[in-house]
Order: sequence, then C-alpha cells, then structure tokens
Amino acid sequence: MEALIAKETDNFIGQCVNMASDILKMSARQIWIDYDKEADVLYMSFRKPQRATETVELDDDMLLRKDGEKIVGLTILNASVHSE
Repeated sequence: MEALIAKETDNFIGQCVNMASDILKMSARQIWIDYDKEADVLYMSFRKPQRATETVELDDDMLLRKDGEKIVGLTILNASVHSE
C-alpha cells in the first residue's frame, strides 16, 4: 500500500513540475486557476480581481477575457475534452 501511495505521489509531483515548466514560459506573472467539475469549465485569471471589459468568443469552447488590450482571463468550456 505504501508503494502505491509513493507512486501516486511521485506521479502527482511530476505532473505539477511539468505544469510549472509550461506556466513559467507564459508572460503572465500570476495565474489563478479554478475548475468547476460539474459544469466542466476551467477558469484562468491573470489578474485579481479580473475586471474584463470585453469577452471574445474563440473557436473550440474558449472565451478570452480582456480589459482594453490586456488579456485578463481565459475560460475553457468542456475543459475535460480539451485536456485529452
């Protein structure tokens, strides 16, 4: 049982490190991520509070949130489909 827990922990840590590597490549200095499992929607905010003045509907169930020319968030609908 301990070996299984250790393997799951190692897998989780590996996933976090991979994600951190991708996040560090982004220009955003801070990122807040929320996932609504029931609605299958992933919310990414690049500024708190996220005061968007415009929402741009992109292809593939994505909504780009902007404040003037700055991107302040991204909403991904049907997020589990996009993660495959």
